[in-house]
Amino acid sequence: MLKSALAFSKKSSLSLLLLGAHCDDIEIGSGGTILRLLQEYNVGHIKWVVFTSNEDRKKEALASAKRFLEDAVEFDIEVHDFKDGYLPASWTSVKDAFEKIKNSYKPDVIFTHYRNDLHQDHRLINEFTWNTFRHHLILEYEIPKYDGDLGNPNVFIPMDKKTVKRKNEIILSSFKSQLKKQWLDEQLLTSMLRLRGMECASDSHYAEAFYCRKMTL
Repeated sequence: MLKSALAFSKKSSLSLLLLGAHCDDIEIGSGGTILRLLQEYNVGHIKWVVFTSNEDRKKEALASAKRFLEDAVEFDIEVHDFKDGYLPASWTSVKDAFEKIKNSYKPDVIFTHYRNDLHQDHRLINEFTWNTFRHHLILEYEIPKYDGDLGNPNVFIPMDKKTVKRKNEIILSSFKSQLKKQWLDEQLLTSMLRLRGMECASDSHYAEAFYCRKMTL
């Protein structure tokens, strides 16, 4: 398997844009990768944007994001209050939010939802990501859920057991309102990382997986 690394030789630091439809999506899909990037790269700024929430979920999202970004030099967290499950009904307002991001922030790497995700909120965020950003490295993360829409990712980011444990601990301690849901427990979170680790022959046995539609080498 070809191994590579992010290289931004003409930039003094790396800027990341993290996009999630729901309050725990970014963490579940790319939390371990965020922790790794902060440890291994010169990350100058991170913009973390969540689109749906309510009062309780927003508190959880802010607490979780801040813990993931403890080692970040500079970051900005936005949690919008669009209604969960109804994001396509707010098409114009969500589009405006994306345009505002585009006009105010210049990311090097963007993390967003998987294009073939069957959840309507997830799909809309992916569509707006590609519609809005044309000259960026975009990595699409995956979310395990009832729909059974997991695919065949082509980018893998291995991580050691310490990172796996840290990712899971932050998610499970931050999103207590979701712990009764079948899709959020330590066994499931770890199983996803173990499966993708096996698929990329990770030395640590664990990895997060992404879909990269376009890349210039």
